[in-house]
Parts: sequence; structure tokens; C-alpha cells
Amino acid sequence: MRILGITLPENKRMEIALTVVYGIGRPRALHILKTTKVDPSVKPKDLTVDQENAIRKLIEGFKIEGDLKREVAGNIKRLKDIKTFRGMRHARHLPARGQRTKTNSRTVRGNIRKTMGSGRRKEEKT
Repeated sequence: MRILGITLPENKRMEIALTVVYGIGRPRALHILKTTKVDPSVKPKDLTVDQENAIRKLIEGFKIEGDLKREVAGNIKRLKDIKTFRGMRHARHLPARGQRTKTNSRTVRGNIRKTMGSGRRKEEKT
């Protein structure tokens, strides 16, 4: 089954297979299946043509894939342009939602080699 150019995995349950599409998570996948009256445990290869078309028609009403990615990128660009705190954090590739940076986000910041601890060397026993 293909939705907007994305092939759903044939051997996964529908509630999981729909999450392959960017913008559809587990809650939205379950909502789609409940609205179209499709069993969440059925696999995409076992769907009828009518069920496939009903799911496609409902998903086309949502903003997903390219449109959603463009909107998110536009929102981040707007924050950078007006130089908000969150925009500056995005520009510097730092956490934007108040997470700590002393110990976490070290790979993003490039501080992989720094050691943590007291900074003092242990004395050798003679």
C-alpha cells in the first residue's frame, strides 16, 4: 500500500505501518483507523481496496510529509530571523527547551573529549 508516494511496510500492523509517514504518530494512526473502521491489527497486505481508499482520503486532509516539514522549517527560520532566544539556540545547534547542557547534548556541542569529575588526579600509592 502506498500513501503519498510512501510505501507502507507490508508485514507490520496498520497502527505501526502508518507511523512511517512523517506527521503520523501512534495516536493519529489509531484515530485514522477508528474513523475509517479498520482493525488496527490488520496488515496492509490484507486490506481491501475500499479500506485503502478510505484511509488515503482521510490522510490527504492532514498536513503531512513535505508540507509539514516546510512549515516546521519555516517556523524555525522565523524564530531565527526575529532573533528570539529559541531561534538563537536553533542557530547554534543547542537545546532550545531548557535542557541542561553541562552533561547532556555533548555530541551535538562537540565536547566529546572533556572528562567529567573533580578534575584532580588520583594519587599513586607507593
